[in-house]
Amino acid sequence: MIRTMDIYDTPMIGVFATCTENVVLVPTGTKPEICTILEDSLNARVVKTLVNGSVVVGALSRGNSNGFLFSYGTDASEMQELTGVQAEVLPGKLNAVGNIVLANDSAALVHPELSDWAIEVIARTLKVEVYRGTIAGIKNVGMAGVVTNKGLLVHPKVTPSEREILEKIFELPVNIGTTNFGTQMLGSGLLANSKNYLAGSDTTGPELGRIEEALGFLE
Repeated sequence: MIRTMDIYDTPMIGVFATCTENVVLVPTGTKPEICTILEDSLNARVVKTLVNGSVVVGALSRGNSNGFLFSYGTDASEMQELTGVQAEVLPGKLNAVGNIVLANDSAALVHPELSDWAIEVIARTLKVEVYRGTIAGIKNVGMAGVVTNKGLLVHPKVTPSEREILEKIFELPVNIGTTNFGTQMLGSGLLANSKNYLAGSDTTGPELGRIEEALGFLE
């Protein structure tokens, strides 16, 4: 079974792509064989697109089974058609959505400086409770962790109080790990849903073991 891969010839697959239970968004120009691996591994439909003209789709979008959020300049109605779920543009200056929103189907943790208006849009689109917070003191929580409906994996320097908050928000045990040979910003090198995961090509065996344990894929 394939566990690691590159997108756009880089192991930073979470910067270039994002996924939910049903959809994987990848940049236009992603190789057909990569799309096939994503579709088969994550058991989700692959959609090729750009977000505001950019290939860093994973950094500029975040979704769950209920909806998708995109950065400024995106045509939300076009994205709604492509994804089949409600799509909205995140308001405000902080809108690299994939970097600043960590979400599954039950909750979302977001950058602590997001406006009340932005929080309302996130809550309405993803249909979840939204909480402001940090992971390891990092405000870009979307890249400092990965959460599915089955597991939660975060930056190794997460503090005890942050861990407690995360467990309360997501009602999942908090595990720590890395991708791509020690990268602590896990979201940059990992795509996962409750069915499966794929990590960047530089991710080591021990790192894969931690990911599998955290996300509930150990036999």
